[in-house]
Amino acid sequence: MQDSERIVFIDYIRVIACFLVMLVHASECFYAGSASGLAGDVAMVPNEATRFWVAFYDGFVARTCVPLFMIVSAFLLVPLKPGQTMAGFYKRRFTRILPPFICFLLLYTFLPLAWGGMSWEQSLRDLKLLPFNFPSMAGHLWFMYPLIGLYLIIPVVSPWLEKASAKDERIFLGLFVLSTFIPWIHRFITEELWGECFWNGFTALWYCSGYLGYLVMAHYIRVHLGWSRRRRLWVGWGSFLLGSAFTLWAFWMKGEPGVVMPTPDIEWAWEFCMPNLLLSTFGLFLVFSCIRQKKAPAVVTGIAKRSYGMYLMHMFFLAPISGWIVGSDIANPHVPVWLAIPLIAALSYLCCAVVSKLLSLVPGSKWVIG
Repeated sequence: MQDSERIVFIDYIRVIACFLVMLVHASECFYAGSASGLAGDVAMVPNEATRFWVAFYDGFVARTCVPLFMIVSAFLLVPLKPGQTMAGFYKRRFTRILPPFICFLLLYTFLPLAWGGMSWEQSLRDLKLLPFNFPSMAGHLWFMYPLIGLYLIIPVVSPWLEKASAKDERIFLGLFVLSTFIPWIHRFITEELWGECFWNGFTALWYCSGYLGYLVMAHYIRVHLGWSRRRRLWVGWGSFLLGSAFTLWAFWMKGEPGVVMPTPDIEWAWEFCMPNLLLSTFGLFLVFSCIRQKKAPAVVTGIAKRSYGMYLMHMFFLAPISGWIVGSDIANPHVPVWLAIPLIAALSYLCCAVVSKLLSLVPGSKWVIG
């Protein structure tokens, strides 16, 4: 995309959402219930201060980061450009994202060997499983798989979106909203819902659920939502604050200090396709859409262009920085937890920005950092 074609508020979203990803992972350092240093299968908050600040930074401030990136992709890519074929779309999108993705899959599989961060046995085990999933040292790369899935479905739904009326899209979005309650129905009412059983894992709303809903929402906002700037700001901030307040409360309510529990139990309202995250993401996107600058500052545009590479590499920086700031006891980090979480995220972000900028000066760097 040429600078003259860039959508300014989308660049701001990329810049902020990239930082929010790191804020989420910085927060995870403080409720890891295992020796890994990051939240895994089990979680534990050590004290009341950590309980609140993790809920605030991760739940209230940063949890919208993933759906924001999904909406940005959909906002820019749907519907397909006139005359663009499915094969042409796939070639263009996957040529951009797959080479850097594969590069970092290999880096996370082998590079930690250089500082003793993993054993050869683990590295070779990860290598064997690379065709099927992300390596054990790169849990953040889970995001790439639903993003790839979204790209695969875009040419399929694009013709419908070109012809769909606002009412048609609202009907679909209503079904999507209903589907966001499924995780809670599973947790609090029944594990098998609307046709689910051991021989069928697809509910009646399977095809109206997941990140496809964010794709349709992005198109609806872009094409059909003719609200004034004032209304977008009021509804946007209200939706964001309401949804994020619930997300904060959900973690705080469940995270009893000193109690080790399965991570899904403490994160029971933190999945990205749940009603509270849908509400806060919708609101924050509306707020960003009110930005009226004709051109973003060069630093914003530059970071937006390199945000994909920054996301891919950030765990190489965040893990050692968090170890340095937190130390061996998450209950007593070297700096207070209210400062430690944003400090870890900010230092990681700065390192990624500098390294990605330097790499961008190398010929052919697009195959490594996008």
